[in-house]
Amino acid sequence: MCGIAGFFGSSSSGAKVRAMCDLMAHRGPDDSGFFDGPDYSIGQRRLSINDLSGGRQPLFDPSGKIALVCNGEIYNYPELRARYESKGYQFKTRSDSEIVIPLYLEHGDDCVRHLRGMFGFALWDSSRRRLLLARDHLGQKPVFYASGADGSFAFASEPKAVLSSGLLPREVDMEALWHYMSLRYLPDDRSLFKGVVKLPAATYAVWEPGKGVRTQKYWSLSTFEPKRRGSAQELADELEALLLDTVKLHLLSDVPVATFLSGGIDSSLVTAMTAKLTGKPFDAFSIGVKDQDLSELPWAEVVAKQYGLNWISEIAEPDVVGTIPEMIHHMDEPADPFGVGVYLVSRLAAKHDKVVLSGDGGDENFAGYDRFAGQKLARLYGLIPGFLRRGVLGPAIGLVPESFGYKSLAGKLRWLNDVGGHARSDGEAYARSMSVLRFTQEEKEALFTDEAKSRIADSDSVGKILGFFNSDAASEHLDKMLYTDLMTRMPDQLLAISDRMSMAHSIEIRPPLIDVKVTEFAASLPCGLKLKGRDRGLKWLLRQVAARYLPRELIDRKKQGFGFPIAKWLRGDLASFQKRLFAQSRFVELGLFRQSAIDRLVDEHIGGKADHNFRLWMLINLEIWHRQCIEGHSVGEMKEFISSLRS
Repeated sequence: MCGIAGFFGSSSSGAKVRAMCDLMAHRGPDDSGFFDGPDYSIGQRRLSINDLSGGRQPLFDPSGKIALVCNGEIYNYPELRARYESKGYQFKTRSDSEIVIPLYLEHGDDCVRHLRGMFGFALWDSSRRRLLLARDHLGQKPVFYASGADGSFAFASEPKAVLSSGLLPREVDMEALWHYMSLRYLPDDRSLFKGVVKLPAATYAVWEPGKGVRTQKYWSLSTFEPKRRGSAQELADELEALLLDTVKLHLLSDVPVATFLSGGIDSSLVTAMTAKLTGKPFDAFSIGVKDQDLSELPWAEVVAKQYGLNWISEIAEPDVVGTIPEMIHHMDEPADPFGVGVYLVSRLAAKHDKVVLSGDGGDENFAGYDRFAGQKLARLYGLIPGFLRRGVLGPAIGLVPESFGYKSLAGKLRWLNDVGGHARSDGEAYARSMSVLRFTQEEKEALFTDEAKSRIADSDSVGKILGFFNSDAASEHLDKMLYTDLMTRMPDQLLAISDRMSMAHSIEIRPPLIDVKVTEFAASLPCGLKLKGRDRGLKWLLRQVAARYLPRELIDRKKQGFGFPIAKWLRGDLASFQKRLFAQSRFVELGLFRQSAIDRLVDEHIGGKADHNFRLWMLINLEIWHRQCIEGHSVGEMKEFISSLRS
């Protein structure tokens, strides 16, 4: 695990890359390594996990003409290493990353097709003067790059490192911003910085001096058809065996491996399987909040006691707004409420361990979100004649008082009315559901100024969803939703947050439930075994496996989730803060947003007319992000700025 960086096209490349790596020291506080040429340099900051004494990077082939820096873990390296050793290949280290080199020598760029793991790597072939960048199947590890007008090229694990090379000015990518406001993530190869390109998941890129960059997708999820056959019992047995094998692979490490234990089904199952495979106590980390409606600590404690774990828990009393500058520094994007929990539990774990298994991916692979079931209800609601929805049901729903609580009744009804009432197809309904709590097309039209909209060539955020939903990858409605999530939200939001919030504290998160083999297996399952209804019918088959390891009470309880009462805070303690912040909005000053649109959201939220907490949180974070990442203010300066607005 590490942060990687490189610069090509300057005699000062070595100094640039060292500075780039210094910015990512949190990704690798244990060591650093560099390989310099006459006009290029590649480097790495290392978090030592495998081959602690001998795995320093860059890694080289026997001839010394190929240099590799790799961020991540290759879980199938033992079998690959044994195969190459039998052919006489002489490895220089015991590092899992070194396996990329003989694979490249044999298969060229297609080496990535033989890897099972999470990785973002750069391989420089000096004899051919070409650079190969690659990212893992589901996008667990990041790679960003940029090209200069003079032909120079830079790459790194984080946008801030690419920008620090001086290759590009710091400018907002307006199209990326437009889509972010609806989707809550940056789609395709976008970052929020104009010119900084995100290498998409399951993609490799080749850069050659004078020829530019070409990219190639090397994997797509194509196992939704035909459906796997067998009884529910037989398929549960297969799933259990696959998960045990996958967790075992994820335990490969020369340092102790711990788990995150939220108290939900996914993390609890991963923790239970880890206990079965190791047969000894290990650290399990949990955080909760004072609000018992939002805390799952009691259930985490049940699992920890059942398996005799070293349970380390903490009641989080965070200054969420005060933490935003630190989170933005590591995200290089506006901070997401989901990220707060990952940030806090990673900070707790970092006091004890380096490697932690998580339950990420269970909901996306096995249909664990209630919105999957809610889409069926939205489809039925959409069949009601429009005059009844617009003239009777819509106004009646508008009269339901908003409690500003987690999944409030008013919020659910308004979601149903909006999603079911506006969409003309299943795909449009699903796309609408992705934006209805943020900014729909209509709301963005009201927020963005005409001048800002004129700078956006592709304004079709819905198309970013429909391109996957309407593809031939899946035919059934549930599978189309799952496929879309796995190709969009998973790499571009959830795994991005997990990676950056954990690496902020030098913690490597390994999520077995989003392993490529697990994802392919889950896709092949009949939809009726993934979703059988709301609550206890969500991710049904995974629940059957989990019931073999966990108390029935934990399995059958209603899905809860972790969060903070941000909606209530924005009406109380943070009400004056946000008003003062938006009164000096950078986006209004720059002519990008309309002040009247922002004021309306604030007034309606504080006045109790509507719950706009998701929208307001995005706007608050964007204001801080711009000052910090575009204007260059430090974390400390932004903390002082926030404090001044709250006093």
